[in-house]
Amino acid sequence: MYQTLLSNLENGIYTITINRPDKLNALNKNVFTDLNAAIDEIESNNEIRSVIITGSGTKAFVAGADISEFNALNKDEAKALAKRGQDTFARIENCSKPIVAAVNGFALGGGCELAMACHFRIASENAKFGQPEVNLGLIPGYGGTQRLVQLIGKGKAMELLISAHMIDAKEAKELGLVNYVTTTETLIEHTKQILSVINSKAPLAIASCIKAANAVFDESKNGFTLEIEEFGNCFDTADMKEGTTAFIEKRKAVFTGK
Repeated sequence: MYQTLLSNLENGIYTITINRPDKLNALNKNVFTDLNAAIDEIESNNEIRSVIITGSGTKAFVAGADISEFNALNKDEAKALAKRGQDTFARIENCSKPIVAAVNGFALGGGCELAMACHFRIASENAKFGQPEVNLGLIPGYGGTQRLVQLIGKGKAMELLISAHMIDAKEAKELGLVNYVTTTETLIEHTKQILSVINSKAPLAIASCIKAANAVFDESKNGFTLEIEEFGNCFDTADMKEGTTAFIEKRKAVFTGK
């Protein structure tokens, strides 16, 4: 189905593994093509309730962009490359279904940017995060300068961006970049446990939460107004009727995403 990704759907959780272990899962044109196809599948397949993105092996989640593709680019081609990366990661960020990064090993450059585009992040204890682009005379181009500031605050983000300093999983958790740190062996299982809880909730309400929370950082939207709109929309759903009825009847709700 994909050239550079492995995929598996089990119990409503769609696991996407970036599979270029010989290149430490570096992002190239083919990976972006496959990621866009995967997002199409996620949005259209009703059996998919939530998503894990991870990297093959234990050395790297994604060690960055494939720099070998950079050397021949001129200014306009570089801008187009950055635009494509930003557009793809924006689709992940705005996906109506939860997408969680399970970060194993290095998440550097474009890999850190991919992880930050996901709705939240869980890291194995050997994970390392960083935006080392200034070492190459570059800056992050796939949204890294924006999302790092959003997630950990301007002061620390600025330091990491201009020093190219890498942080480990423990510091990433302290800064709020990741939600949990696990062992390498339990990373995927721990992520699945969290998603199995999320999968038991109302899918349309989850989509509305994602939409409203993302509006905080979108200057074209008033998040409070959007929240009112989405709150009202929930009242038109069968899931809201089921959820409130189940609460009153003191039983577990069974949501259908309608």
